[in-house]
Amino acid sequence: MMHIPSRSELRALMEQRIGPYISLFLPTYRAGVDTQQNLLRLRNLIREAEYHLLLNNLPVPQVEVLLEPMRGLLENEPFWLHQDDGLAVFRSPDLFRTYCLPGRFKEQAVVTRHFYLKPLLPFLVGDGRFYLLALSHNHIRLIEGTRYSASEVALPEGVPRSLAEAMRYDESDNELQYHSSSSGAVVGKGGRPAIVFHGQGIGTDDEKEQLLRYFQQIDRGLHALLRDEQAPLILVGVAYLFPLYREANTYPHLLEEGVPGNADRVSLETLHKQAWTIVGSSFLQMRQEAAARYKEYTATGRASHTVREIVPAAYYGRVESLFLEAEQEQWGTFNPATRILHVHLKARFNDDDLLDVAATQTLLHGGSVYMVERVDMPDEEPLAAVLRY
Repeated sequence: MMHIPSRSELRALMEQRIGPYISLFLPTYRAGVDTQQNLLRLRNLIREAEYHLLLNNLPVPQVEVLLEPMRGLLENEPFWLHQDDGLAVFRSPDLFRTYCLPGRFKEQAVVTRHFYLKPLLPFLVGDGRFYLLALSHNHIRLIEGTRYSASEVALPEGVPRSLAEAMRYDESDNELQYHSSSSGAVVGKGGRPAIVFHGQGIGTDDEKEQLLRYFQQIDRGLHALLRDEQAPLILVGVAYLFPLYREANTYPHLLEEGVPGNADRVSLETLHKQAWTIVGSSFLQMRQEAAARYKEYTATGRASHTVREIVPAAYYGRVESLFLEAEQEQWGTFNPATRILHVHLKARFNDDDLLDVAATQTLLHGGSVYMVERVDMPDEEPLAAVLRY
């Protein structure tokens, strides 16, 4: 069963503070006799991780505690019944995560001073994530999507689940209450009827005002969840609701185009397919604009393709957009306190992949990361960046 980490899960992996950190990646088979290789590969990677931990002079009892949950996967038959094309396993003293993903990883075990996340990035960044907000009078759904999947997100406490709930708890008007009745009417100030929904479009000014307050409550409730996000947001629902929600919206990455239709009657799979036709072209445009800015800034000092400049810039929040070749690695070390960076031709003991460091730090500081092929890389280097002043 596919499980692509959410942005909050990715941030939890990036912000771990207690090491050591073990990151395992392996290709997996879903069915047939080849599935026997899944266990063999994981067992070999656990042994490799154990070797690196002991090489770091970690006491044997501590090593055993770290490896225990990973070894437990070897005996977990139900776990292996729900595999995809690749498996990622992360372990630190206070975290254990597994992700089954629709891509075949290079088989590797990395033990270093932070989780090794670069193999996950093609599923998550640049052209990988978006949100759908399905609007109706009776039900609200927030859906997180990627190129490969979509799943419903639990709504924060401050988001009303329906128009009726929003009107019961309308902070701006204590007199406005929802009353169940055989007619389904909603009573407003002065006892006058308000919001009887039928036909096409919004009828009275009262109806528009109440819908606007409904959408303002949704927007406020989503603020804490989306405030650090840069992923596009797409509206789904009856088309006449779109301009009214845009009036209430404060999220800066709401797309102009939405998915029209009755959001209550459409399956998650259909919504995902419809949304991707919109957001896919938006992602391509964002990448093209970032690439154009790189070319524009090459003569100004705001564009760089050197690891020695980009890694420190990423640590200090100065990378606006990062282009990264997924298949490349650049091993070395960087000390943020001294700003000393060493680049090595081959991986040495306790080295980091500096491309992974640049990508994760760019994301932590709100920058954008694009995974590209070598033929599409600016200056044909393994990484390139548009820098902030």
